[in-house]
Amino acid sequence: MDITFLNENMMGPNAWLLAEELTANLPLKNGMRVLDLGCGRGLTSVFLAEKFGVEVFALDLWTDATENYKRFKQAGVSDLIVPLQFDALQLPFAEGFFDAVISVDSYHYFGNNDTYFEQVLRPILKKDAVVAIAFPGMKYEVHDHIPEEMKSLWEAEALEMWHSMDWWKPKFEPYLKDFRIAEMDCFDRAWNDWLSCDNPYAVEDRLMMETDHGRFMNLINLTGSIR
Repeated sequence: MDITFLNENMMGPNAWLLAEELTANLPLKNGMRVLDLGCGRGLTSVFLAEKFGVEVFALDLWTDATENYKRFKQAGVSDLIVPLQFDALQLPFAEGFFDAVISVDSYHYFGNNDTYFEQVLRPILKKDAVVAIAFPGMKYEVHDHIPEEMKSLWEAEALEMWHSMDWWKPKFEPYLKDFRIAEMDCFDRAWNDWLSCDNPYAVEDRLMMETDHGRFMNLINLTGSIR
């Protein structure tokens, strides 16, 4: 991955690293139809196309599809990726359409409830489809006892989306075979890559991560396949 391309298109903790760890043991292969749900500026879509040769549907609400298409052409993988701009709450796909869904650093924005996976996402996945999701979380539920030093650094909107593995587990386990959920090993590297770039949002995050110092926040990944 070209470092300039990476730095220009990061929108949070290094999505390329997250995707590498998330997919390390997944049975993705050439010819599969994969939904990259909440793809941002398409780093994960490029990763999936380059590494696995899968057909990627790169969907995001806030990132313009034409701009992503330009990035995919720049990366040399536009023939494998369909850029789309849609709301994740209203997915425009047929039932049983996808062989896999990958979502990196976005699922918590729209799926942090008891109904999204079952009612919105699962219907468009084939039986046995691969599910692999990574997002920021908490080592434990802090919402009733927010550490004093973090109160000014954690926005209320973000806290509504950041939860522990125990909170997330029942949202997925009933629907997935071979379900696994764990903290991600690349936490420090992924965050350091983001904090070291000159994106103004990265600059804003530096004090939060320095103050947290590995005590409360984590990155969570979960994998499985549709029952």
